[in-house]
Amino acid sequence: MLHTVNKSPFEKDSLNTCFRLARPGSDVLLIEDAVYAALAGSCFEPAMSEALARYSVFVLKADLEARGIDSGDLISGVRAVDYSGFVDLAVKNDTVQSWL
Repeated sequence: MLHTVNKSPFEKDSLNTCFRLARPGSDVLLIEDAVYAALAGSCFEPAMSEALARYSVFVLKADLEARGIDSGDLISGVRAVDYSGFVDLAVKNDTVQSWL
């Protein structure tokens, strides 16, 4: 299953809810303001590192760029994908769950 999260972890608890309910092996894609959770050195790094042991975590590159974030600033193991990569994730997974 592909889980998409779009809210900032500073604003809502959507990301934690996603991590609590997603099955191991799921793909998680952070879009829009949720990309802030993937920044190395942030207060979310411990939870993200723990999640990376259970899920594949991606961020949408365009949303990083729109916020002035370089992909080199991401937590190790988080992968940036372009729109084509987003489509590939949606095709690979039979279900998409959006966490708003």
